Amino acid sequence: MSQQLGGQQIVILRQGTQRTRGQEAQNSNIAAAKAVAAAVRSTLGPKGMDKMLIDGMGDITITNDGATILQQMDIEHPAAKMMVEIAKTQDKEVGDGTTSAVVLAGELLKNAENLLEQHIHPTVIAEGYQQAAVKSLEILSGIAVAVKPGDHEMLKKVAETAVSGKGAEAYKDLLCTIVVQAITRVTDPDGTVDIKHVNVQKKVGGAIEDTAMIEGMVIDKERAHPAMPKEIKNARILLLNAALEYKKTEVSAKINITRPEQVQAFLDEDGQMVHDMADKVIKTGANVVFFQKGIDDVAQHYLATAGILAVRRVKKSDMDNLSRATGAAIVSSIDAVTPADLGAAGLVEEKKLSGADMIFVSKCKNPKAVSLIIRGGSEHVVDELERAIHDALMVVSVVVQDKKIVAGGGAPEIELSLQLHRYASTIGGRIQLAIEAFAKALEVIPRTLAANAGLDPIDMIVAIRAEHEAGKKTFGLDVYKGKPVDMLKAGVVEPLRVKTQAISSAAEAAVMILRIDDVIASSKAAGPAGGMPPGGMPPGMGDY
Repeated sequence: MSQQLGGQQIVILRQGTQRTRGQEAQNSNIAAAKAVAAAVRSTLGPKGMDKMLIDGMGDITITNDGATILQQMDIEHPAAKMMVEIAKTQDKEVGDGTTSAVVLAGELLKNAENLLEQHIHPTVIAEGYQQAAVKSLEILSGIAVAVKPGDHEMLKKVAETAVSGKGAEAYKDLLCTIVVQAITRVTDPDGTVDIKHVNVQKKVGGAIEDTAMIEGMVIDKERAHPAMPKEIKNARILLLNAALEYKKTEVSAKINITRPEQVQAFLDEDGQMVHDMADKVIKTGANVVFFQKGIDDVAQHYLATAGILAVRRVKKSDMDNLSRATGAAIVSSIDAVTPADLGAAGLVEEKKLSGADMIFVSKCKNPKAVSLIIRGGSEHVVDELERAIHDALMVVSVVVQDKKIVAGGGAPEIELSLQLHRYASTIGGRIQLAIEAFAKALEVIPRTLAANAGLDPIDMIVAIRAEHEAGKKTFGLDVYKGKPVDMLKAGVVEPLRVKTQAISSAAEAAVMILRIDDVIASSKAAGPAGGMPPGGMPPGMGDY
């Protein structure tokens, strides 16, 4: 970047800095975003394909989860990274719809490119897209269907839609039943749900149908001492955020020992201190104790002699879930323990699972935290199963909180497209073209669902649109029958928030990328910033 001043050139950017501007910068950013959308497009829907991703260490991930694919891909282009952020946000907020959000953003930018070629200013397109997004949320709210949190059958259908197309689809009946039971258990009286209270443990071995829910907690730990009991029925549980070890002085201290017997007296005093602490734990009446910190070797012996099953160095998150599952309070000082602080469980036992010892706290009366044990024949199967269950847990929890669903199968997108076209005609001017481009972009979802199922996208779009124009707002594409059907009756439903979040994120990202007309990349020691050639894309990323 330089300026002419009195015939002399003034350079204000460091040597090696790359700069692209105007149409060239926009084309580069749009091409990169479209390439990211193309990379995940084939994974959309129940007939979507999987991707195999191999990292620098040679570790393999096999998945069709959009967020996982984009996080594993080594993307360098700055505009492409913004597309990855859409998937991350979608996954964090609602758990599902990551691929839809990215594909929609790519299509919005593809349609914007056509408008830019007609010399429509980027800010006009951006304004039209923002108006269309706001109108879309309003329309979605109008076509949403109310659901009661106690309608377990509908919640199961929501979970099944999220799991469809993933490796776990053959077992979706079992998995979705478990997911709905888990969310129902951990839902607070005020209707809030936090899926961190569903403790998921992966264990390679067994079959997928061995996946189960435990009415309580499974801790990936073993007994502190082999002499402790392996099984305790009618457990009285104590949770201690304290250590059963020698207390170190908080200030530096020097002890002068002048006679040999003083050494023994000093050691005896330390031993007595630990004995007294162990005695206090025993006197609480607890027969199972979980420590967030360590247990001294001598203390382990005392607790084992008293018939107490103790577990040490338990994670804080597991302690919180144990508290919710058993009703025990987490106590920070042994001296402060009262009988009211103890929790209860029907059974606490140490069991081997795939060669590893684990502590099972089960048969809890009214657990507000539960555990899911995921089983499968290989690590890749278990990992993909975990991703499917995470998506299902998220969507069910969202429906329990929002109490709103919409039909799936591309039905909302076609309805939005039709209504936005009508809305655009009332606006007029160049913004109308942008709103119409937004409306057309929404059709990419049913079009992709059809293409991934081996159906003719144009025929399917025309058929679904005809149903919607006849007032059948919940008709979408049945990829198995190859024709439009009522998605609500078919049980293909999604949370309203999945759609609203996807449309909002895609529109925001598209608008942000459109408004960039100058890319200034600072030089790096290893080469140009982001590895991006001026006006180019990362290697291997093509258009669609």
